[in-house]
Amino acid sequence: MKSLNLKPLWEKNSYKNKPRAIRLAHPWRFLNVPKKEKFGRVVSNKMDKTVVVEVQEFRSHPIYKKIIAETKNYMANDLNNACIEGDEVRIVETKPVSKTKRWTVAEVVKKAVQV
Repeated sequence: MKSLNLKPLWEKNSYKNKPRAIRLAHPWRFLNVPKKEKFGRVVSNKMDKTVVVEVQEFRSHPIYKKIIAETKNYMANDLNNACIEGDEVRIVETKPVSKTKRWTVAEVVKKAVQV
């Protein structure tokens, strides 16, 4: 079996140089964890620098094994007010910007047709 060559936390340079109190209180801050990203459609852009993105995810029912579509709305930060309703966007998890915003629009994948 192939063994993974993982270094312990104390061998990483960024972790080793921090004070002991910070290392013990916040060990997850020094790990390189990838940010979550989701793809969805802009439902509302009526707020300033904020869009509501509808994300549809599919899961299997645990007993009946039927594929179920679940939709959820996320408030995302849109600094340039570049998104319009109907745009397909990619949102990335960030630190909290406000009470409800924890996502930022990373890119507009497909622009909506304006009529």
